[in-house]
Amino acid sequence: MKIYPRPEPGDQPSLLYPPYAATVRRAPAMPPIPAPHTLSELTGPLYGHPPIGDTDNDLTRQRAGEPLGERIVVAGRVLDEDGRPIPRTLVELWQANAAGRYFHERDNHAAPLDPNFTGAGRTVTGEDGSYRFVTIKPGAYPWRNHDNAWRPAHIHFSLFGPCFITRLVTQMYFPNDPLMPFDPISQSIRDERARQRLVSRFDLDLTQPEWALGYRFDIVLRGREATPFEGRP
Repeated sequence: MKIYPRPEPGDQPSLLYPPYAATVRRAPAMPPIPAPHTLSELTGPLYGHPPIGDTDNDLTRQRAGEPLGERIVVAGRVLDEDGRPIPRTLVELWQANAAGRYFHERDNHAAPLDPNFTGAGRTVTGEDGSYRFVTIKPGAYPWRNHDNAWRPAHIHFSLFGPCFITRLVTQMYFPNDPLMPFDPISQSIRDERARQRLVSRFDLDLTQPEWALGYRFDIVLRGREATPFEGRP
């Protein structure tokens, strides 16, 4: 039987981290009660409906016009703890626009919406575990967790394996963001080395001349080098 290396203490987000005020309300106060998995959890949903389209991984071509902001390419590989690729994995992302506002009715802070940018995309990894998105670099935004609280620029990632219960959710940040030390969400990962696994790296090979900068973000699903994921104790 395969024995997976356990994560090191502090390299996954804490479910209860009082500086992140929402965890005080959300974190479980008692141990979880295991629930048996039924056929619906073990067999689906897989990729949802409708099927993935030609522009699902290019967030700059999903509307009639071009969105405003800095165009970027975000690419990487999904890997297991031994560095082997994980093919045919659904990778979804969602993000704020260049002004730091989500295309969602509950986001009503004073920043402009972009009618040509919905901030959502998806793709499936190739046989080598690779994925690629074209999008707009998101802006920082206020979030009222504490006085003068701002989230660093980030992109949310969701990964699905063969069924719904395998879903993992994480966030990708950008290099040298001055807001990172003040962000309780990222700082809930106590280990600095693990926290840096959430920071993408600039990649000149991904950059397309006179068109878009490139950032690489590899995602490791488990083991001691695992990417930090939301909801893992």
